Amino acid sequence: MKVVRSEIPDVLILEPKVFGDERGFFLESYNKRVLKDVAGIAQEFVQDNHSRSARNVLRGLHYQIGQPQGKLLRVVQGAIFDVVVDIRKSSPTFGKWVGFELSAENKRVAWVPQGFAHGFLVLSESADVLYKATAYFAPESERTIAWNDPDLDIAWPLQGAPVLSEKDRRGVAFASAETYA
Repeated sequence: MKVVRSEIPDVLILEPKVFGDERGFFLESYNKRVLKDVAGIAQEFVQDNHSRSARNVLRGLHYQIGQPQGKLLRVVQGAIFDVVVDIRKSSPTFGKWVGFELSAENKRVAWVPQGFAHGFLVLSESADVLYKATAYFAPESERTIAWNDPDLDIAWPLQGAPVLSEKDRRGVAFASAETYA
């Protein structure tokens, strides 16, 4: 597995070894020992999630305050523009964001540690995103930062207006969001 550090060093892009031939391909999507030894990710994962979204669906920017979640995610069908925002006040990259494409084709895996808000935009007709989480979903702890907050100035590769949930339409400004110490 190749580990690529993003512009925010704690956010990692993992490139698994892919073994392919005329029959198809094989890759190891999760190996606890390799994650720890190669990428330094030693957290325990307690929940697996699967979301399917249509083109132009924008989900985020989500995070949990009471039970922060680390997320290990990949796309198994389609493509997304994945965005991670550092919301740790003590971090030198506080308020900065990184964005990258995850797709079934590039087979990349993203590591989003605790202390970050996360969102994505679907670039393909639809996309299936699988992710492991280090904490259980706690609706009372969930928070949403506005996807289009001018202070963050995220360069979403939008083609028209995004499709948003009510929760994402009500996202708060980054300046007033609850963050981590």
